[in-house]
Amino acid sequence: MEITKREEKTEGEETASVKDLRSLSREELRRLITELSEKGYRGDQMYTWMHGHYREDIDEMGNIPKVLKKKLSDNNYGILPVKKELVRVSETDGTRKYLFRLYDGNMIESVFMKYEHGNSVCVSSQVGCRMGCRFCASTIEGLVRNLTAGEMLGQIYGIIRDTGEKISNTVIMGSGEPLDNYDNAIRFIRLLTDEDGLNISQRNVTLSTCGIVPMIKRLKEEDLKITLAVSLHAPNDDIRKEIMPIANKYPMNSIMEACRDYYDANKRRLTFEYSLIRDVNDSEEDALELASLLKGMNAHVNLIPVNPVEERDYRQSEHSRIHAFQNKLEKNHINVTIRRDLGRDIDGACGQLRRRYLRNSE
Repeated sequence: MEITKREEKTEGEETASVKDLRSLSREELRRLITELSEKGYRGDQMYTWMHGHYREDIDEMGNIPKVLKKKLSDNNYGILPVKKELVRVSETDGTRKYLFRLYDGNMIESVFMKYEHGNSVCVSSQVGCRMGCRFCASTIEGLVRNLTAGEMLGQIYGIIRDTGEKISNTVIMGSGEPLDNYDNAIRFIRLLTDEDGLNISQRNVTLSTCGIVPMIKRLKEEDLKITLAVSLHAPNDDIRKEIMPIANKYPMNSIMEACRDYYDANKRRLTFEYSLIRDVNDSEEDALELASLLKGMNAHVNLIPVNPVEERDYRQSEHSRIHAFQNKLEKNHINVTIRRDLGRDIDGACGQLRRRYLRNSE
């Protein structure tokens, strides 16, 4: 598998000198406070401040004693901030694209989208990405580092503070490969769906992966009721290898086997993301091959007219070709939708806004 530059960063590496309180569960927080010789209920209070009032500064927690705040500081505990750097609002559909600055100056993106069934937030799981997908801006400069669970939550909390809107759906589909940051992604999901936090239903959480087979197999053992979305983007290995380097390590048959095992364990319908790229993967023959690949699976195909990336040559398929692809799948009994084209006027695709901002700052 080809890995883009800065691949030396690993999940086990420390991402900050400060230990992130927002990444701790309620029980872990209570235990920490007790170990600092303070009453355990102070942990409950802090948990509410962080996950109920979305505070990022311990000094703003009015009912937390100064002595405890000092003990936390002396032991290098704090909250890793996720600060709004820039927000762009689409004039066509109201989608909001956020650029957040992290404690170390790195930038990440998040997207707020309004649907009839509720508001959805797309969060990033890494700064950059090392998967190397040819049509994605997130991966152009490689992986910088993983996000903590608290930094992933911080994106949602920042959007709630900014919009005043309730969030009912979350997709881990922004910059990065969540299964390449496995432990933090799972911790994020558990905190996100905790009844004392946002209490978002696990069924309203989608995790998107390019297909890291061992991690899909591991995910099926987590007893989570989330939706697994596999970024397939091709009907066969030859085309997939052309646009997704991960395909050189995990062929299509191994991904399909892992997906079937995931469904057998969780009984959750699978989603397959398919970015339509002009003259690459958008022919009716490609549609027929995709239908054959997914035959008999409880699956839904999400067709995505690819967002053009300035540094790439790939272009969006024509509308007539997109609908012909959809019709061919439907005639072969495959559930399919065409994703709403949100945020195109605000660099809506993964990594585009961050990439443009960093380039203009040079």
